[in-house]
Amino acid sequence: MIEQTEILLPAFERGFHLITEIIIEKLPGFPEKGLLNLFIKHTSAGLTINENADPSVAADLETSFNKLVPDGIKYYLHTMEGPDDMPAHIKSSLVGHSVTIPIKNQKLNLGTWQGIYLCEFRNHGGRRNLVATIYS
Repeated sequence: MIEQTEILLPAFERGFHLITEIIIEKLPGFPEKGLLNLFIKHTSAGLTINENADPSVAADLETSFNKLVPDGIKYYLHTMEGPDDMPAHIKSSLVGHSVTIPIKNQKLNLGTWQGIYLCEFRNHGGRRNLVATIYS
């Protein structure tokens, strides 16, 4: 069986934000076993799974991505939407637009230190739309 719903996230500032609890709250429940696929419907934000215990992980990810792909590089051609837009597209391509998580015993079967992150790469990205598909 396949169930699908859309989740509208609140606006987040630029950075990496744990959204695991938001996802769990917004979904009606999980089957005994299956898969959850989350897909973000934007080209300047992404999704990833990483450590959820130490907030410095999110800060280090943000710092590292900004060093890898800085804003305002002179050779960017796509500049009409501001200096943070093209870097956001590149970063979202590096991170990806979906994550798939196993479900076991009606819960997300994440590791002890794993959480789902929204990777907001724009200074003012606004609310982000996710598609959540549960396969059971």
